[in-house]
Amino acid sequence: MTGNTGKHAAVNGLEMYYEIHGEGELLILLHGGVGAIEMFAEVLPLLAEGRRVIAVDLQAHGRTGDIDRLMTFEAMADDVAALIEHLELGAADVMGYSLGGGVALRTAIQQPEVVRKLVLVSTPFRRDGW
Repeated sequence: MTGNTGKHAAVNGLEMYYEIHGEGELLILLHGGVGAIEMFAEVLPLLAEGRRVIAVDLQAHGRTGDIDRLMTFEAMADDVAALIEHLELGAADVMGYSLGGGVALRTAIQQPEVVRKLVLVSTPFRRDGW
């Protein structure tokens, strides 16, 4: 799944790791907690058959290191929006699983101009959902 597509982008004090797979309409893919891009190993190639998928390792996950700040949905959503802007993507569809779903939701709330469509998979939208 991984290869020469991986890069780091300097956003919000992070060196955020991301990979680009496929071509077509944009899809930002956000993994679950204590995971990384590899969490999507089986489905990422299928998604990339008809889309340009940008898979991201969130703060303190995978190949993105931690920095001296709280790890919140809000902060990670700002990171995702900053990556979209850094890559000059305009707006993209954003799909998040579990923790990534919370980050995707906050991205759409905080920076609606960078989110075209939103897909949330297995994520609570209220803290008492846990």
